[in-house]
Amino acid sequence: MAHNRLDRKAAEAIVSGCHEDVFAVLGLHDTAHGFMARCFLPGAETVEALDLQGQPLGPLSRIHEAGLFEGPVALKQRSLMQFRARRGDAVWTVTDPYSFGPVLGPMDDYLAAEGTHYRLHEKLGAHAMVHGGVKGVHFAVWAPNARRVSVVGDFNYWNGAVHVMRKRLATGMHEIFIPVAEVGQLYKFEIIGPDGAVLPLKSDPYAFAAELRPGTASRITDISGFEWSDGDWLKARASRDHRRAPLAIYEVHAGSWRRGADNRFLSYDELAEQLIPYVQWMGFTHIEFLPLNEHPYDPSWGYQPTGLYAPTSRFGDPAGFARFVNRAHEQGIGIILDWVPGHFPTDPSGLARFDGTALYEHADPRQGFHPDWNTAIYNFGRTEVTSFLINNALFWCEVYHVDGLRVDAVASMLYLDYSRREGEWIPNVHGGRENLEAIAFLRRLNEVVYGAHPGIMMIAEESTSFPGVSQPTSAGGLGFGFKWNMGFMNDTLAYMARDPVYRRHHHSQITFGLLYAFSENFVLPLSHDEVVHGKGSLLAKMGGDDWSKFAGLRAYLTLMWAHPGKKLLFMGQELAPWLEWSENHSLDWHLEAHAPHRGLQLLVRDLNHLHRDLPALHGRDSEGEGFTWLITDDHDNSVFAWARFAGDAAPVVLIANLTPVVREHYELPMPRAGRWRERLNSDAQAYWGGGLGNGGTVHAEPVGGGGFPARARLLLPPMASLILEFDCDDTRDSHP
Repeated sequence: MAHNRLDRKAAEAIVSGCHEDVFAVLGLHDTAHGFMARCFLPGAETVEALDLQGQPLGPLSRIHEAGLFEGPVALKQRSLMQFRARRGDAVWTVTDPYSFGPVLGPMDDYLAAEGTHYRLHEKLGAHAMVHGGVKGVHFAVWAPNARRVSVVGDFNYWNGAVHVMRKRLATGMHEIFIPVAEVGQLYKFEIIGPDGAVLPLKSDPYAFAAELRPGTASRITDISGFEWSDGDWLKARASRDHRRAPLAIYEVHAGSWRRGADNRFLSYDELAEQLIPYVQWMGFTHIEFLPLNEHPYDPSWGYQPTGLYAPTSRFGDPAGFARFVNRAHEQGIGIILDWVPGHFPTDPSGLARFDGTALYEHADPRQGFHPDWNTAIYNFGRTEVTSFLINNALFWCEVYHVDGLRVDAVASMLYLDYSRREGEWIPNVHGGRENLEAIAFLRRLNEVVYGAHPGIMMIAEESTSFPGVSQPTSAGGLGFGFKWNMGFMNDTLAYMARDPVYRRHHHSQITFGLLYAFSENFVLPLSHDEVVHGKGSLLAKMGGDDWSKFAGLRAYLTLMWAHPGKKLLFMGQELAPWLEWSENHSLDWHLEAHAPHRGLQLLVRDLNHLHRDLPALHGRDSEGEGFTWLITDDHDNSVFAWARFAGDAAPVVLIANLTPVVREHYELPMPRAGRWRERLNSDAQAYWGGGLGNGGTVHAEPVGGGGFPARARLLLPPMASLILEFDCDDTRDSHP
């Protein structure tokens, strides 16, 4: 068998980890003289081949001092093998990873190349399994331009020469089954790029978990065993039309909503015990988390993720996050995740130049580098990249039962010249600024996710007037379910920041949004972005003196909750803090003990419950027939009024007096004659207001002629908003 002996050059390539086709060398090989085996076991002095039952198959000869062995084995047909190694008194046995066949199959190759493989999270990454009757872990990764990819980890002393992967030439995927690997161990990929350079160790793009920062290794994790009990929730969700359902979102940064002793993070289970009951008490319908994907840098709030498939280990393991979602669903609370497909950080352990080339990103920085965030931009024209992202969206919906994804920074994806000056961007094939590949990706993303998971929500954070963001793709839209209304937020906050005496000159900052309020399915966001980086808290933004600030914020939130569009409020703003949010510590929960702050919290709670209870406040949020102006041009008094409708439900009227002046006997056109109940008054004493109002009831008298069928005279409290609900068709004469 001397002529079958491995030559010195190949042997050196094996022990140095540079051989580009290790499966052709190591393992079991059929020769003209029978079967022979080769193995690389660093540190071994002698090696004996065994079958899986431990029966000897023959000793192997050491052909390289680093631990490379080969020799004939007593086998008549191909089978799996073990090797018993000795060094001095030490003896250990390993199952040969190179005698196993592939786990990935031709259909995986075909569907992956086509871009229609929507189960990639079950194929790529690390998966504990039984293969050939042997327990171990299958690893797979996409790195088409790499000369060699190895798995390194706790199971092989992080030696890149030990577990070199098989390359599937059709797709550029690399795979290996490692019997010695176990759930809980850390691992990474060691990659030699096309130029022969060894890259920094790479985390697994499909890893289900990662070690706690500052470490960046992936962790072998089994996520298959969780038992869900939210079937009733999922069944009801599948038939829900969210456009016509109450939707009030509590936006949460999990690391700073509340902290434990010594300022530590709460675990997923602790958050379930504390956050879910609070959200339920407050009346919010959903929790939206700032990104929970693994990320290296706390102040990024998760918006620079390195592990799209891994719930961050800051708060526990993946099962802990699953328990959180399950408990939320049991308590009637939906879960939305902020999701970041527009860009990714350039950390050496992440996706940047993953196989030594611009694999996930564009090579040209005019397309592949984001100047605002110093991040890389995904190459949306590459099938494997868009498949990676679409699979990830499906993964969170399927594996963790999340109820929606809020897609971050959509505007930055839609425009090639976003935050770029002339000469810093490349026009599309038509010479325009639209990113046609990103547009195609977003449409396909929404089609696939909605098709697979009816009842979920895809929400776009999109800050421009790009047409049809929340329109169906069949009608030429992007296919999102909802779009954040950034214009409403910017205009109305600018209005409320003015001293009340000057608001009469800026009346349109409240009214303008109703010109386009029904052009999209809107969410009205008062998000984290508005209360950081020197922008101040919502309370601090309000114009006027301290009294005006509290009263103004109460009036503003009441106006917002009665305005067409779904609602979103960032955590803590219901407490009316003076200081802006910081991710470094808990919210200012001590403010609950102070009457003005507690009053605003109770107002938000009552607004949420009213929003749920009154169909007119949510049933036609996206349809113009559900809204009509009552007072739109009272600039001098800064008064606004409108009516909301939803089918046969009782209509609702909003009146906002946004100056600190009491307006008695204010005459208001009404959509119906009769008795109207004062369902909410932001000046109520329970909210730390002055307690002025209309005694709980307003009567609208019928009037003849054109216009509205009734009129009412009422008292408008200073800097306050009222919500009235139609009660019955009586008149003032019936109630002396």
